[in-house]
Amino acid sequence: MRSSTAEPAPDHGDHAADPPFAPLRLGSWPTPLEPAPRLAEALGLRGDDLWIKRDDLTGLAGGGNKIRKLEWTMAGALAEHADTLVTTGAAQSNHARLTAAAGARLGLDVVLVLAGEAPAATSGNLLLDRLLGARLVWAGNADAESLDARARETAAELRRAGASPAVIPFGGSSVLGARGYLEAGREILRQCPGVQHIVVALGSGGTMGGLVAAAGARRVLGVDTGARPGVRTVVRTYAAALSQDPLVAEDLRVRADQVGAGYAALTSETAEALSLAARCEGVVLDPVYTGRALAGLRAAVRDGDIRPGETTVLVHTGGLPGLFGHPEVPAVFG
Repeated sequence: MRSSTAEPAPDHGDHAADPPFAPLRLGSWPTPLEPAPRLAEALGLRGDDLWIKRDDLTGLAGGGNKIRKLEWTMAGALAEHADTLVTTGAAQSNHARLTAAAGARLGLDVVLVLAGEAPAATSGNLLLDRLLGARLVWAGNADAESLDARARETAAELRRAGASPAVIPFGGSSVLGARGYLEAGREILRQCPGVQHIVVALGSGGTMGGLVAAAGARRVLGVDTGARPGVRTVVRTYAAALSQDPLVAEDLRVRADQVGAGYAALTSETAEALSLAARCEGVVLDPVYTGRALAGLRAAVRDGDIRPGETTVLVHTGGLPGLFGHPEVPAVFG
């Protein structure tokens, strides 16, 4: 293993200054922006109002939005000569899966610290984690704070064993990781200069934070998935660090009406959104993130926050493997 003095990722991820390294290239850019006329009309919009930003088509082990963040956070880890990556997430974490994939591509060991207990059967993202060669550490009933503590303990154990670990933050989200969605926001503005609404799932905050920095707080609508508490403040912090415009948490457009019973729960609104996207456009969404984002968009049209004639982009952040690992999906769609 290469020697290193690498410290956990928060030490190289949460500063506003331009980093002294360039991002890696792990994805295929730009991702397509596709019209969704039948879905638009089903939602009550005009046929030419709605576009889907296909960040599920980023490549690398099933694709998804986390690759944009990993291009930066992995570059930071390599700049510190890390030979092992440690990150955290839920059992069906898309970020964990893509960290495992990025590590495999770059020849790095990957340890995933996951909430919960090892399931009897391996499916969805967990199957891909194992296929990609990641080592799984189960943290039991853990919130984001205790997961982070367990990740740091795991990194310390690896360091004592002679490895050079870097801790990639939860969801890949930090000021550094959010740079990936600063560029994604600029990409959307180039593809759709007249966009009035950019609708995106809000999980760990980095995706929305970067989009807000690029497109402004009033154009971006985040649909909270219940992934972490206080996420509005997290988004504001990331966006403010990457933008010249003053931002306060109250400026942000965040819907919290799609969380339901919690992050891992499949709500009836999300199930309906999954069916709409699939049957109107042949586009499959995931049950935790983009399914909730479309449910939030549908609610925003109903209550007049988004109106017919207003150009709207729904960001498809990927996560398809999670559909096959979600315990409630077979009962709803089987």
